Amino acid sequence: MTGRRITQKEVAERAGVAQATVSLILNGGREKVTPETAERIEAAILELGYQPNRFAQALRTKRTYVIACVVPDLANPFYPSLVVAVQKVARAAGYEVVTIDTEGELNNERQVILAAQQGRFDGVVGVFFKTSARDLAPLGKTGVPVVRIEVSRKVGGPLPIDNLFIDNVAAARTLTKHLLNLGHRSIAMIAAPGGPQQVRLQGYLEAMATMGAAPIVLEAAHFTLEGGREIADRLLESGRPVSAIIAANDLMAIGTMQSLAAHGLSVPGDVSVAGFDDILAAALVTPALTTVAQFQDRIGARAAEKLIERLADGASEPGQAEEMPYELIIRASVAPFKGQPEHMHQTREETL
Repeated sequence: MTGRRITQKEVAERAGVAQATVSLILNGGREKVTPETAERIEAAILELGYQPNRFAQALRTKRTYVIACVVPDLANPFYPSLVVAVQKVARAAGYEVVTIDTEGELNNERQVILAAQQGRFDGVVGVFFKTSARDLAPLGKTGVPVVRIEVSRKVGGPLPIDNLFIDNVAAARTLTKHLLNLGHRSIAMIAAPGGPQQVRLQGYLEAMATMGAAPIVLEAAHFTLEGGREIADRLLESGRPVSAIIAANDLMAIGTMQSLAAHGLSVPGDVSVAGFDDILAAALVTPALTTVAQFQDRIGARAAEKLIERLADGASEPGQAEEMPYELIIRASVAPFKGQPEHMHQTREETL
């Protein structure tokens, strides 16, 4: 009320604890005290309006108490829930989060690395589409820990870079086998350059090969609603018959469903459609979308936990890799094969 800065000592007196315990909480040591004590301190902080002097902390500890969360496309509904999970874990440990949308561009990713090297961030977590572990290696040498969220299986290595990954090859194989088991054989796969394209395509091709089914692969311009709609238009206008379409993410799958509706085809009556990611909209569209859930909130929380552990214990230890779960979510957009609609029979061979 008076504009005077509240001190840690006053917070300690209000919470009935030692000042050192307040400092412990403010510096990410919540797990070192009882939950009741932590809650009393946090309540006192809120009641008194205490604000830590970040500048003084940075001078004392040589830390900014800021971490960077890198994503390739914040407009994609997959990423906001991941970012929120990172923020919750980081803030509980006393760190603020700066979210950076790199648009999946190499130069933008390099700018994040440079900023971290210059000391603007204590650590970096997120999705890098274009830069490699070797590009990130200089951060380990300067004591900046990195946790990458990867699209393919990884193993630990000498660099102090941790990896969380989904086995996208296995996930795509599982989804494709589900359609094959329903009797589909003319199954198209649509994706876009970069990101999970290659690993999800690999899983699709492996599953198709087990049944001797000919793959139909199309590449859209972007992993977006418009990208899915445009490439599906191209497929349908070619006259090539398909009974099912797998999109490399849910936005493309929903765009595909829009294209099918515009061409007078029903889902799943004429064509079954499936996607990846299980974004919120996947359960809200009609029909609800069959997809692969990756539990992005769990990924974000675990990535932040690993980064905080690195910040607490040092960034020089060899990197670790940890596999995260996926789950096939079966909804109404996929149905057993019932035969190809007459108006979709192929009259000539076309290159798509």
